[in-house]
Amino acid sequence: MKKSGLILTLCAGLMMPATVGAATDHDNTDTYNTKIEVENGMTQPIYAMENSVQEEVYIETSVDSDSDGEKDRVHATIIRPGATETGADVPVIYSMSPYRAGLNFPLEFYDVDRELNVVDHPGKPMLTGNGADAGLPGYLDDYFLPRGYAIVLAESIGTGESEGCATTGDFREIEGTKAVIEWINGNAKGYNAQGEEVAADWSTGNVGMTGVSYNGTLPNAVATTGVEGLKTIVPIAAISDWYDYYRSNGAVIAPGGYQGEDTDVLAKAVLTRDNPEECAPVIEELTEGQDRETGDYNTFWDARNYVDDVKNIEASVLLVHGLNDWNVKTEQFSQWWDALKKHDVPRKMWLHQYGHRSPYSIRQEEWLETLNKWFGHWLYNIDNDIMEEPTVDIQREDLSWETMETWPAQNAVNTRLYFEKAEDSIGTLSYSPVPNNKKIEDLIVDAPERTATELVSDLAGNAENIGAYLTEPLAEDLRLSGVPEVSIRAEFNRQTANLTALLVDHSAEGTEIVTRGWMDPQNINSDWKSKALRAFKEYNFQWNMQPDDYVFEAGHQLGVVIISTDYNYTLRPDKGTEITLDPASSYIKLPLVR
Repeated sequence: MKKSGLILTLCAGLMMPATVGAATDHDNTDTYNTKIEVENGMTQPIYAMENSVQEEVYIETSVDSDSDGEKDRVHATIIRPGATETGADVPVIYSMSPYRAGLNFPLEFYDVDRELNVVDHPGKPMLTGNGADAGLPGYLDDYFLPRGYAIVLAESIGTGESEGCATTGDFREIEGTKAVIEWINGNAKGYNAQGEEVAADWSTGNVGMTGVSYNGTLPNAVATTGVEGLKTIVPIAAISDWYDYYRSNGAVIAPGGYQGEDTDVLAKAVLTRDNPEECAPVIEELTEGQDRETGDYNTFWDARNYVDDVKNIEASVLLVHGLNDWNVKTEQFSQWWDALKKHDVPRKMWLHQYGHRSPYSIRQEEWLETLNKWFGHWLYNIDNDIMEEPTVDIQREDLSWETMETWPAQNAVNTRLYFEKAEDSIGTLSYSPVPNNKKIEDLIVDAPERTATELVSDLAGNAENIGAYLTEPLAEDLRLSGVPEVSIRAEFNRQTANLTALLVDHSAEGTEIVTRGWMDPQNINSDWKSKALRAFKEYNFQWNMQPDDYVFEAGHQLGVVIISTDYNYTLRPDKGTEITLDPASSYIKLPLVR
């Protein structure tokens, strides 16, 4: 066990204990020799960038993803303070990415203008076999190296100078990511370009990971291994379950902006290693395992579900997500956050009003201060106030910020709003169930060539293609905080159809889509197995929409719009499928703060 032999320079306004730094198992004989200056709980810039040391290392992993008989090696670039050449030890901020060498253009996407797959089995579950921020050091090295950190930027297996094959989030990519942390802690071998073995003898062994999108997903994944030395992760716009990235309740769903993408499409896009044809068997494995025909959950997807393994996490988590991120959708942060809470993982969260973005471009000064305190606390053991601050920072619709002790809001109550269809007018939503003595049906004709935004732009004029239900104008502001759930009773004139629910904010200014959710009705009982349905037979369908935190203003109307095909997200079959909805047997359940 390393001893704490810290050299500390004190500054005015210092907020820290007499001892800083934590022992690790990085080395049994060495002691730390660390010099930092801390003011107001944050490390200060004392190391000059011009004196920094940059090196490259090829780290041996535990996997052979391209089956060439040799363990894959991942390539990493290291930037560290010059003082590490004369005995100083520093912790590491580490980012793993599949994007450092760019993408293989042109990208090949699936054709989504196709008929839906119709199953012919009874639906008993069964097991089966098997665009983002590049993460280059825009601010990590510039900001953190002078403040006493080494920056490690690595290329995921199958990309750039790393060996192996891209496998879109399974254990092989996790092991490739994990190997870098093990090398930093003396538990894996690394080599320079000349093939000579090199060690990270300049490091304390304490590692923090961060990144945006895929680069934030890999920290989630590797944290679930409980790898020694990983003290904290900062996942930004990150995936926690790959099934929920490409599927939803059995439906094949696209990441926002990338219709027709899937696990094999992404793997081929990032496969920038030499001789990528060596990975053809892995691409074939992805194509088969993802089961794009049925959209069902299976063991392929289960291997890419990190939520189930949160119990293994030993690191703290600072989570960041955009409430309007339709690439990595909000379900990804919500289910991760819930699992972290369940397993008592130390955590904080930022939620902003933008899409697939880093907070550095949104709230730069506050973000850098938070990140400085966070890494200082978890990698240097600085006794600052970061863990005493409110748990959640959330940005409101007017772009102001407020804090919360938890998320969703503690006083949010699941509230049912019931559908009612009136003859020749837009339907209503009410807090009381609707009598069913005079059944009025709502016929929805699928219009797959039109976007959801087009369809909600004129609720009355597009009545043929939508089922729209609105509350009365709100007497006061009404806040949604959490996961909406829709339940409908419906039948189709074919064996299956797309099902899409839109939660909307309707006012004199127009109709805005707040959140949405999708379902393959053939997955009526389970995501694991589709079930054959009968045309013209009524069924009850229930599915979650994407989580949100949104305030409907007084005078506006909260609404639900049911459509079939969602042009930008679902498969797009021929138009004309008819959905007959029974409004009196349908409702939406919303977590409302009233």
